[in-house]
Amino acid sequence: MDRERLVSQLTSHSGPLDVAIIGGGATGLGAAVDAASRGHSVVLVEQSDFAKGTSSRSTKLVHGGVRYLKQGNVSLVLEALRERGLMVRNAPHLVHSLPFVIPSYHWWEGPFYGIGLKMYDALAGQLGLEPSRYLTREEIIQQLPTLDTHGLDGGVVYHDGQFDDARLAIHLARTAVNHGGVLFNHTRCRGLMKENGHVIGLMAECVETGRQHEIRARCVINATGVFVDDVRRMDDPKAENIVSPSQGVHLVLPREFLPGDSAIMIPKTDDGRVLFAVPWHGRVIIGTTDTPVEHASVEPRALPDEIEFLMTHAARYLTRDPRPRDVLSVFAGLRPLVAAKNAESTAALSRDHTILVADSGLITITGGKWTTYRRMAEDVIDHAEMIGGIGVKRCVTRDLMIHGSATVLDRNDPLAVYGSDAAEICDLMSAEPALAEKIHPKLDLTAAEVVFHTRHEMARTVGDVLARRSRSLLFDAQASMSAAPRVAEIMARELRWDAATTAHQVERFQKLACGYILED
Repeated sequence: MDRERLVSQLTSHSGPLDVAIIGGGATGLGAAVDAASRGHSVVLVEQSDFAKGTSSRSTKLVHGGVRYLKQGNVSLVLEALRERGLMVRNAPHLVHSLPFVIPSYHWWEGPFYGIGLKMYDALAGQLGLEPSRYLTREEIIQQLPTLDTHGLDGGVVYHDGQFDDARLAIHLARTAVNHGGVLFNHTRCRGLMKENGHVIGLMAECVETGRQHEIRARCVINATGVFVDDVRRMDDPKAENIVSPSQGVHLVLPREFLPGDSAIMIPKTDDGRVLFAVPWHGRVIIGTTDTPVEHASVEPRALPDEIEFLMTHAARYLTRDPRPRDVLSVFAGLRPLVAAKNAESTAALSRDHTILVADSGLITITGGKWTTYRRMAEDVIDHAEMIGGIGVKRCVTRDLMIHGSATVLDRNDPLAVYGSDAAEICDLMSAEPALAEKIHPKLDLTAAEVVFHTRHEMARTVGDVLARRSRSLLFDAQASMSAAPRVAEIMARELRWDAATTAHQVERFQKLACGYILED
């Protein structure tokens, strides 16, 4: 993704584009892929970085939602399971099967959950993963040697998907560009353009340069997650909120807290949510909470009560109680839940997606989750074809391989998440052996990857590299702070930063990273 080439592509386009998308998270990127692969002209603008918000702060799971089955929402589970299967097939370098163990501490729990999971398996059909089965107490201890065994009776193991959310977002962006889409991060929508009360485009501004763009389009899609109401009020200042944000917090612990290749799933915690302990890139993610928040933030922070909740529950189910000094990183994300009257809590609000079409023609899509991003994109582009009159074209994303797709992978290789792009990184190392050096001893990130992120993945800030192109900020927040000066030095050469800009980038990232460190 060459930024200057994309600017040239945008400015040289004559007449209005078919689709303009505001928002570069899972929903917006999925829509860009869908529209571009159908053959429509499309531009996407993201005020920060791709997947900066909720889309890089998930539990890293691609799942149908076992608890939605318990709630009786079979249609949502059925759709999500089908989409899970497509993600495993179309992005095998980033999405894979992972065993989840539900431990039973009461005699009735094993049969109860076992029956439900057999239904879960059946709903997945031909796109299913491995079948669920009952486990004895001894089998669970073998799979989960650090699980608290007091009162343990047995359990059930089932399979769901795991992925790297921010990496998938970057690969979706590259997929859209490969099909002719024009995508920009660090470019904010300053307002909507109207003619006779109808939205005919948007005004965009490059955050780096201040350069202004008037982007005319036959259809404008608002895919800004928890911020959709802000964009809706650009169209109608009196628009009422449709999103009720819910905060989910995760802790990242060293792998010794949960060795092996199986995750733990606790179906019901004290707040009614599912609790996961998931192995991920040599660490363990503990999550998640469900806390209503009044105002959405670009950089949400974990609340003390949420941290205490996760620490308490982790200690309840693990033989070793985690302490604040054990936490490598703590991160928070906001779910764009569709508001409903009389809902007792955000846990009761819809996880399905909603599409609204304003009188002006502005299309807003919100809700949903990463697992169903492709289906959401298909739905919203179907709407765009009708509203914008851009011609009906067949959706091809069910069988569209995502950029970088590679099926022969060593998942223990730190470069596996790049898929077929890993060869280019290896070429950089061969051409300049010094680039093979790690940025920090506690991180797998190499100098060659930083160069690759900057040249080919539109990384524009130190945070883009350390938080999303690599996941260093989540792997070890302290180590990422130490690595920031070296990353900035490499990016400065690529982007021609002066000394002041380079120092500002380091300071800015380190200030950000402080919020991911848990004080002892």
